[in-house]
Formats: sequence, C-alpha cells, structure tokens
Amino acid sequence: MLAITKHTNWYFEGVKSTPREMQVCILSDLHLGTFGCHAEEISDYLRSINPEILVLNGDIIDIWQFKKSYFPPQHMQVIRDILKLNTQGTQVYYITGNHDEALRRYSGTQLGNIRLDDKLILELDGKKVWIFHGDVFDATTKGSARLLAQLGGKGYDLLIWLNHNINLLLSLMGREKMSLSKKVKESVKKAVSWINNFEQTAAELAIEEGYDVVVCGHIHQPQQRIIKTEKGEVTYLNSGDWIENLTALEYNDGNWKIYEHPQQNRKKLPRSTEYLTELERLKKPEIPDVLSHHIAAFIATKTAI
Repeated sequence: MLAITKHTNWYFEGVKSTPREMQVCILSDLHLGTFGCHAEEISDYLRSINPEILVLNGDIIDIWQFKKSYFPPQHMQVIRDILKLNTQGTQVYYITGNHDEALRRYSGTQLGNIRLDDKLILELDGKKVWIFHGDVFDATTKGSARLLAQLGGKGYDLLIWLNHNINLLLSLMGREKMSLSKKVKESVKKAVSWINNFEQTAAELAIEEGYDVVVCGHIHQPQQRIIKTEKGEVTYLNSGDWIENLTALEYNDGNWKIYEHPQQNRKKLPRSTEYLTELERLKKPEIPDVLSHHIAAFIATKTAI
C-alpha cells in the first residue's frame, strides 16, 4: 500500500510547516555524492518530520561513486539536517550498505545518539523488527562480480542523468515524466524475478529467526506486504530510494506506511531566505573543502584496506 502524505516545503519563501511526529522513520539508498540523488527533496522531507528514531538503512553516502569534485552544498545540507534531528533528541541508527561498506569496519560505534551498525533489531509494540540493508542476498556485490556492479553503478548514474534531461524536455512539451530505469527493470524478466526472489529470501529468513517484521533497502523498490510460508508469515517492508521513488517508511501507533514524496518542478517558487543562507554558508571554502578532504581521505584509506 503506497501512501502519499502532503506537506509544505520549508525551503520555499513564505511557506512553513509543523514537523510531523512519528515513532520511527526509515530511509535508505540516498546515494549522496551522485548526480541522481534528490538532495533538496531529502532535506525537505527531513525538515517535515520529528521522529523518535531515524534509521538510515544503507547506501546513504555513495562511496563507490564518491568524487571529491562532486559533493554539492545541497548534499552536505542533508547531513546537517540529519545531525540537527539528532541534536534535537532523535536517536539515529546508520546501517551500512554495499555502497558505504567502507564504514563496516566501524560497526558497533556509538557517538552520542548516533550508532553505526550492520543491522538493527527493534521491538515495537510487542513485535520484533529486523532491519538491514539487504546486499547480503546480492551475489553481484561480492568478489569479482563487485567490479561489474560498480561499473553498473556508473551506468545507472548516467541513465539517471539522461532521464533527467529527457524529463526536462517532456515538461516543456507538457508531457508526463517517465522513468527509464523503471521501464528497463519492468521489461527485463530476470530483474523482476530477482526482486521477487530477494523479497522471498528475506521473508523466509526472518520467519525462521522469529521476527514479525523485516525491513530492507538495496533494490530501490518500495514495498509493504505480508509474505506467508509453511513456517509462518512476516511483514516485508522496503524503504525504496531517493533516486527515483523518493520514499520512506514511517511507523506510528502500531502501523507502518510507505511515504512517497511529491515530485514537482521546484524552480517555480522562490527559495526561502533560511534555505539560501544555509547553502551559502556551505559554499564557503573553509567548510566544504575541509569536510570533503576528510571524507575523501577516509574513503581512500578504508577502500585500500
């Protein structure tokens, strides 16, 4: 069930909103540091919520595609928004994925209200919830196949760039936007079968381990459904991504729902002074240069190990 929650946008001039309260919010596959990342929409969403727990379920910073020359202020702003929620009392869990696997060396690290780990188990209203990225089920992210997956990631980024420009043209023509990658996935039977196998494998393992809910990311396919086997049943959830679907999982009062962020032409409205001021601050040399230098140095060190 796909639910769309409407809200106003904090970075438009004269438009304010009251953050929505919720117990748990799960985001995955932001892919910060890539062209396809919808960083402004992510900031918009983060400013619209006030969760008790925020779970970042893998592929948050795309270390596979990371380039020191490309980490725009809007992407840095997302990190600032996450840290701001944390300082306001939100417990943040960063679960590693395959694109940020360099961080797995530090699994178990706790910095204040931020915890880095490979998986997370929560008990919500008496139900056991198992959260992990899901790349453990993907053979293409391991061994020699990992290089092909990384090359595929670059091809995917190029496809998103091409799609972006095609949609700009379609908008000018008054035509409906399209998703090239979705059409490719839907047209390839192997891709559809792989997604189904991924969901079934995650569900079967969760049932065997006695979980009531299993939450994944990785496949960029938002989903909420009950999967039944001979041994029992489990609620399977996938938080989707912020490249194409712009989705998150939200939990409140015993209920899960998929949030879908509205995609629209944001250039029609002027940016708010608050948003522009923060971006301008991030453009100052001493801030992005220092941060990007440390991020680049960290990634180079860890990927070499």
